[in-house]
Amino acid sequence: MENKSHALAAGIFVLVVAAMLAGLAIWLTRDNANYEQYELSTRDGVSGLQPQATVRYKGVAVGKVTRIGFDPQVSGNVLIRIAVNEQAPISPTTFAVLGYQGVTGLAHVQLDDAEKPYPELPPGPSGLPRLPLKPSPFGKLAEQAPAILGQVEEATRRINQLLGDNNQQKLTEALSSIGQAAGSVNTLTQRLDATVAQRLDPALAALPPLASDARQTLQSLQQAGASVSALAVDLGKTNQRLNAEGGAIDQITAGTQSLARAADQFSTATLPRVNRAADDTARAARQMGRAAGGISDNPQLFIYGSGRIPPGPGEPGFGGAP
Repeated sequence: MENKSHALAAGIFVLVVAAMLAGLAIWLTRDNANYEQYELSTRDGVSGLQPQATVRYKGVAVGKVTRIGFDPQVSGNVLIRIAVNEQAPISPTTFAVLGYQGVTGLAHVQLDDAEKPYPELPPGPSGLPRLPLKPSPFGKLAEQAPAILGQVEEATRRINQLLGDNNQQKLTEALSSIGQAAGSVNTLTQRLDATVAQRLDPALAALPPLASDARQTLQSLQQAGASVSALAVDLGKTNQRLNAEGGAIDQITAGTQSLARAADQFSTATLPRVNRAADDTARAARQMGRAAGGISDNPQLFIYGSGRIPPGPGEPGFGGAP
Protein backbone atom coordinates (compact mmCIF):
# COMPACT_ATOMS: atom_id res chain seq x y z
CA MET A 1 0.00 0.00 0.00
CA GLU A 2 2.86 2.31 0.80
CA ASN A 3 4.48 1.59 -2.60
CA LYS A 4 1.29 2.57 -4.39
CA SER A 5 1.14 5.89 -2.56
CA HIS A 6 4.72 6.70 -3.58
CA ALA A 7 3.97 5.85 -7.20
CA LEU A 8 0.85 8.01 -7.17
CA ALA A 9 2.79 10.96 -5.73
CA ALA A 10 5.50 10.57 -8.38
CA GLY A 11 2.87 10.48 -11.11
CA ILE A 12 1.15 13.56 -9.81
CA PHE A 13 4.52 15.36 -9.66
CA VAL A 14 5.31 14.44 -13.25
CA LEU A 15 1.94 15.69 -14.44
CA VAL A 16 2.36 18.96 -12.58
CA VAL A 17 5.83 19.49 -14.00
CA ALA A 18 4.59 18.69 -17.51
CA ALA A 19 1.72 21.15 -17.12
CA MET A 20 4.10 23.82 -15.91
CA LEU A 21 6.44 23.26 -18.87
CA ALA A 22 3.52 23.44 -21.29
CA GLY A 23 2.29 26.64 -19.70
CA LEU A 24 5.82 28.10 -19.85
CA ALA A 25 6.12 27.19 -23.52
CA ILE A 26 2.75 28.77 -24.28
CA TRP A 27 3.73 31.88 -22.39
CA LEU A 28 7.08 32.14 -24.13
CA THR A 29 5.56 31.65 -27.58
CA ARG A 30 2.59 33.92 -27.09
CA ASP A 31 2.01 36.55 -29.78
CA ASN A 32 -0.09 39.54 -28.87
CA ALA A 33 0.15 41.22 -32.29
CA ASN A 34 -2.91 41.69 -34.47
CA TYR A 35 -2.81 40.02 -37.89
CA GLU A 36 -4.65 40.48 -41.15
CA GLN A 37 -5.40 37.51 -43.35
CA TYR A 38 -4.51 37.44 -47.06
CA GLU A 39 -4.68 34.76 -49.72
CA LEU A 40 -2.27 33.91 -52.54
CA SER A 41 -3.17 31.82 -55.59
CA THR A 42 -0.61 30.35 -57.96
CA ARG A 43 -0.36 27.75 -60.70
CA ASP A 44 3.31 27.06 -59.90
CA GLY A 45 4.45 24.43 -57.47
CA VAL A 46 5.08 25.41 -53.84
CA SER A 47 7.43 22.60 -52.86
CA GLY A 48 9.41 23.47 -49.73
CA LEU A 49 6.65 25.74 -48.34
CA GLN A 50 5.11 24.50 -45.09
CA PRO A 51 2.46 25.87 -42.72
CA GLN A 52 3.99 28.18 -40.11
CA ALA A 53 6.58 29.27 -42.70
CA THR A 54 7.76 32.81 -42.25
CA VAL A 55 6.28 35.71 -44.17
CA ARG A 56 8.83 38.52 -44.75
CA TYR A 57 8.37 42.06 -45.97
CA LYS A 58 11.64 43.27 -47.55
CA GLY A 59 13.45 40.74 -45.39
CA VAL A 60 11.66 41.60 -42.11
CA ALA A 61 9.45 38.89 -40.54
CA VAL A 62 5.88 40.21 -40.46
CA GLY A 63 3.76 37.03 -40.31
CA LYS A 64 3.45 33.38 -41.14
CA VAL A 65 1.71 30.89 -43.43
CA THR A 66 -1.48 29.58 -41.81
CA ARG A 67 -2.84 27.24 -44.47
CA ILE A 68 -1.87 25.61 -47.78
CA GLY A 69 -4.55 24.02 -49.98
CA PHE A 70 -6.19 24.18 -53.40
CA ASP A 71 -8.05 27.12 -54.88
CA PRO A 72 -11.76 26.30 -55.29
CA GLN A 73 -12.16 29.05 -57.91
CA VAL A 74 -9.36 27.97 -60.28
CA SER A 75 -8.76 24.28 -60.83
CA GLY A 76 -5.12 23.31 -60.42
CA ASN A 77 -4.09 26.44 -58.51
CA VAL A 78 -2.60 26.27 -55.04
CA LEU A 79 -4.14 28.55 -52.40
CA ILE A 80 -1.90 29.91 -49.66
CA ARG A 81 -3.33 31.77 -46.68
CA ILE A 82 -1.00 34.03 -44.76
CA ALA A 83 -1.34 36.15 -41.61
CA VAL A 84 0.43 39.51 -41.82
CA ASN A 85 1.02 41.93 -38.99
CA GLU A 86 -1.34 44.86 -39.32
CA GLN A 87 1.62 47.23 -38.90
CA ALA A 88 3.22 45.94 -42.12
CA PRO A 89 2.87 48.60 -44.92
CA ILE A 90 0.71 46.55 -47.27
CA SER A 91 -0.39 48.70 -50.24
CA PRO A 92 -1.84 48.23 -53.75
CA THR A 93 1.74 47.91 -55.09
CA THR A 94 2.59 44.98 -52.77
CA PHE A 95 3.16 41.59 -54.36
CA ALA A 96 4.35 38.21 -53.06
CA VAL A 97 6.99 35.77 -54.30
CA LEU A 98 8.32 32.52 -52.94
CA GLY A 99 11.85 32.74 -51.59
CA TYR A 100 14.13 29.83 -50.79
CA GLN A 101 16.56 29.75 -47.93
CA GLY A 102 20.05 28.41 -48.57
CA VAL A 103 20.40 24.85 -49.84
CA THR A 104 17.82 23.35 -47.46
CA GLY A 105 14.99 23.83 -49.93
CA LEU A 106 12.76 25.43 -47.28
CA ALA A 107 10.59 28.20 -48.72
CA HIS A 108 9.04 31.32 -47.27
CA VAL A 109 6.79 34.07 -48.57
CA GLN A 110 8.58 37.27 -49.52
CA LEU A 111 6.55 40.49 -49.82
CA ASP A 112 7.80 43.50 -51.77
CA ASP A 113 6.54 46.62 -53.58
CA ALA A 114 6.45 47.27 -57.31
CA GLU A 115 6.83 50.62 -59.06
CA LYS A 116 3.19 50.64 -60.25
CA PRO A 117 0.05 49.33 -58.54
CA TYR A 118 -1.23 45.92 -59.59
CA PRO A 119 -4.84 45.43 -60.64
CA GLU A 120 -6.96 44.60 -57.61
CA LEU A 121 -7.74 40.88 -57.41
CA PRO A 122 -11.28 39.79 -56.50
CA PRO A 123 -11.56 38.08 -53.09
CA GLY A 124 -12.07 34.36 -52.84
CA PRO A 125 -14.99 32.40 -51.34
CA SER A 126 -13.62 33.12 -47.88
CA GLY A 127 -13.92 36.86 -48.49
CA LEU A 128 -10.22 37.49 -47.73
CA PRO A 129 -8.30 39.93 -49.95
CA ARG A 130 -5.83 38.42 -52.36
CA LEU A 131 -2.31 39.56 -53.21
CA PRO A 132 -0.66 38.87 -56.59
CA LEU A 133 1.92 36.08 -56.43
CA LYS A 134 4.72 36.40 -58.99
CA PRO A 135 6.60 33.31 -60.20
CA SER A 136 9.73 32.59 -58.20
CA PRO A 137 13.14 32.39 -59.88
CA PHE A 138 13.13 28.64 -59.34
CA GLY A 139 9.71 28.44 -60.91
CA LYS A 140 10.93 30.32 -63.97
CA LEU A 141 13.94 28.03 -64.08
CA ALA A 142 11.67 24.99 -63.93
CA GLU A 143 9.57 26.39 -66.80
CA GLN A 144 12.65 27.00 -68.89
CA ALA A 145 14.26 23.69 -67.93
CA PRO A 146 13.11 21.79 -71.07
CA ALA A 147 14.37 24.56 -73.38
CA ILE A 148 17.65 24.78 -71.44
CA LEU A 149 18.10 21.01 -71.61
CA GLY A 150 17.45 21.11 -75.36
CA GLN A 151 20.06 23.85 -75.80
CA VAL A 152 22.54 21.93 -73.64
CA GLU A 153 21.95 18.83 -75.73
CA GLU A 154 22.46 20.80 -78.97
CA ALA A 155 25.63 22.39 -77.57
CA THR A 156 26.92 18.96 -76.51
CA ARG A 157 26.25 17.57 -79.98
CA ARG A 158 28.11 20.45 -81.62
CA ILE A 159 31.01 20.07 -79.20
CA ASN A 160 31.21 16.37 -80.09
CA GLN A 161 31.29 17.30 -83.78
CA LEU A 162 33.93 19.94 -83.10
CA LEU A 163 36.11 17.45 -81.22
CA GLY A 164 35.81 14.74 -83.87
CA ASP A 165 38.84 12.94 -85.26
CA ASN A 166 39.04 15.08 -88.42
CA ASN A 167 38.76 18.31 -86.48
CA GLN A 168 41.34 17.14 -83.96
CA GLN A 169 43.75 16.41 -86.80
CA LYS A 170 43.09 19.83 -88.32
CA LEU A 171 43.56 21.44 -84.92
CA THR A 172 46.88 19.64 -84.53
CA GLU A 173 48.00 20.85 -87.97
CA ALA A 174 46.88 24.37 -87.12
CA LEU A 175 48.87 24.30 -83.88
CA SER A 176 51.91 23.07 -85.80
CA SER A 177 51.50 25.89 -88.33
CA ILE A 178 51.17 28.39 -85.51
CA GLY A 179 54.41 27.05 -84.01
CA GLN A 180 56.21 27.44 -87.34
CA ALA A 181 54.81 30.94 -87.75
CA ALA A 182 56.02 31.81 -84.27
CA GLY A 183 59.50 30.54 -85.18
CA SER A 184 59.47 32.62 -88.34
CA VAL A 185 58.38 35.68 -86.39
CA ASN A 186 61.18 35.09 -83.90
CA THR A 187 63.73 34.86 -86.73
CA LEU A 188 62.33 38.00 -88.34
CA THR A 189 62.51 39.79 -84.98
CA GLN A 190 66.17 38.87 -84.61
CA ARG A 191 66.91 40.14 -88.12
CA LEU A 192 65.09 43.37 -87.41
CA ASP A 193 67.06 43.79 -84.19
CA ALA A 194 70.30 43.27 -86.11
CA THR A 195 69.20 45.72 -88.80
CA VAL A 196 68.31 48.30 -86.21
CA ALA A 197 71.63 47.83 -84.43
CA GLN A 198 73.71 47.97 -87.64
CA ARG A 199 71.91 50.61 -89.69
CA LEU A 200 69.36 52.57 -87.79
CA ASP A 201 71.50 53.23 -84.73
CA PRO A 202 74.28 54.93 -86.78
CA ALA A 203 71.63 56.85 -88.67
CA LEU A 204 70.06 57.95 -85.41
CA ALA A 205 73.47 58.90 -84.08
CA ALA A 206 74.00 61.06 -87.18
CA LEU A 207 70.72 62.87 -86.68
CA PRO A 208 72.01 65.44 -84.11
CA PRO A 209 74.86 66.70 -86.38
CA LEU A 210 72.42 66.73 -89.29
CA ALA A 211 69.99 68.75 -87.23
CA SER A 212 72.80 71.17 -86.33
CA ASP A 213 73.74 71.54 -90.04
CA ALA A 214 70.12 72.06 -90.92
CA ARG A 215 69.87 74.75 -88.24
CA GLN A 216 72.96 76.51 -89.64
CA THR A 217 71.56 76.26 -93.17
CA LEU A 218 68.30 77.75 -91.98
CA GLN A 219 70.18 80.62 -90.37
CA SER A 220 72.09 81.19 -93.64
CA LEU A 221 68.82 81.18 -95.55
CA GLN A 222 67.41 83.71 -93.12
CA GLN A 223 70.45 85.94 -93.62
CA ALA A 224 70.14 85.56 -97.41
CA GLY A 225 66.48 86.43 -97.15
CA ALA A 226 67.38 89.56 -95.16
CA SER A 227 69.97 90.51 -97.83
CA VAL A 228 67.42 90.00 -100.60
CA SER A 229 64.97 92.18 -98.71
CA ALA A 230 67.61 94.93 -98.39
CA LEU A 231 68.43 94.60 -102.13
CA ALA A 232 64.76 94.88 -102.97
CA VAL A 233 64.58 98.07 -100.90
CA ASP A 234 67.61 99.48 -102.74
CA LEU A 235 66.12 98.56 -106.12
CA GLY A 236 62.92 100.28 -105.11
CA LYS A 237 64.82 103.42 -104.21
CA THR A 238 66.80 103.27 -107.52
CA ASN A 239 63.57 102.84 -109.47
CA GLN A 240 62.11 105.87 -107.73
CA ARG A 241 65.22 107.90 -108.64
CA LEU A 242 65.07 106.77 -112.28
CA ASN A 243 61.37 107.57 -112.55
CA ALA A 244 61.72 110.90 -110.74
CA GLU A 245 61.16 114.10 -112.73
CA GLY A 246 64.39 115.20 -114.41
CA GLY A 247 65.99 111.85 -113.68
CA ALA A 248 68.01 109.56 -115.89
CA ILE A 249 65.01 108.27 -117.80
CA ASP A 250 63.84 111.81 -118.60
CA GLN A 251 67.38 112.75 -119.72
CA ILE A 252 67.59 109.67 -121.95
CA THR A 253 64.22 110.58 -123.44
CA ALA A 254 65.39 114.13 -124.16
CA GLY A 255 68.61 112.83 -125.77
CA THR A 256 66.63 110.46 -127.93
CA GLN A 257 64.40 113.27 -129.09
CA SER A 258 67.50 115.40 -129.96
CA LEU A 259 68.96 112.53 -131.99
CA ALA A 260 65.66 112.16 -133.79
CA ARG A 261 65.65 115.89 -134.70
CA ALA A 262 69.31 115.66 -135.91
CA ALA A 263 68.42 112.64 -138.02
CA ASP A 264 65.52 114.57 -139.55
CA GLN A 265 67.78 117.53 -140.35
CA PHE A 266 70.41 115.21 -141.87
CA SER A 267 67.82 113.50 -144.03
CA THR A 268 66.24 116.79 -145.20
CA ALA A 269 69.35 119.00 -145.72
CA THR A 270 72.64 117.17 -145.66
CA LEU A 271 71.63 113.96 -147.43
CA PRO A 272 70.45 115.64 -150.70
CA ARG A 273 73.71 117.56 -150.88
CA VAL A 274 75.68 114.39 -150.35
CA ASN A 275 73.66 112.76 -153.13
CA ARG A 276 74.39 115.64 -155.53
CA ALA A 277 78.09 115.51 -154.67
CA ALA A 278 78.03 111.77 -155.28
CA ASP A 279 76.42 112.33 -158.74
CA ASP A 280 79.03 114.95 -159.66
CA THR A 281 81.80 112.66 -158.55
CA ALA A 282 80.32 109.86 -160.66
CA ARG A 283 80.17 112.09 -163.76
CA ALA A 284 83.80 113.22 -163.23
CA ALA A 285 84.81 109.61 -162.83
CA ARG A 286 83.08 108.70 -166.09
CA GLN A 287 84.76 111.57 -167.90
CA MET A 288 88.16 110.56 -166.55
CA GLY A 289 87.42 107.02 -167.63
CA ARG A 290 86.63 108.16 -171.18
CA ALA A 291 89.79 110.30 -171.21
CA ALA A 292 91.92 107.43 -170.01
CA GLY A 293 90.35 105.18 -172.66
CA GLY A 294 91.11 107.69 -175.41
CA ILE A 295 94.69 108.04 -174.22
CA SER A 296 95.16 104.32 -174.19
CA ASP A 297 93.73 104.03 -177.70
CA ASN A 298 95.62 107.07 -179.13
CA PRO A 299 98.70 108.04 -177.13
CA GLN A 300 99.66 110.60 -179.81
CA LEU A 301 97.11 112.85 -178.27
CA PHE A 302 99.82 114.17 -176.01
CA ILE A 303 101.82 115.29 -179.20
CA TYR A 304 99.25 116.13 -181.84
CA GLY A 305 96.33 117.08 -179.73
CA SER A 306 92.83 115.92 -180.11
CA GLY A 307 92.54 116.73 -183.88
CA ARG A 308 92.78 114.26 -186.79
CA ILE A 309 96.12 112.58 -186.92
CA PRO A 310 97.70 112.71 -190.41
CA PRO A 311 98.41 109.32 -191.93
CA GLY A 312 101.90 108.05 -191.61
CA PRO A 313 104.16 106.33 -194.07
CA GLY A 314 102.55 103.22 -195.47
CA GLU A 315 99.07 104.35 -194.36
CA PRO A 316 96.44 105.25 -196.88
CA GLY A 317 96.39 108.95 -197.64
CA PHE A 318 100.02 109.50 -196.74
CA GLY A 319 101.18 112.56 -198.91
CA GLY A 320 104.52 111.29 -200.12
CA ALA A 321 103.18 108.00 -201.33
CA PRO A 322 103.29 107.46 -205.14
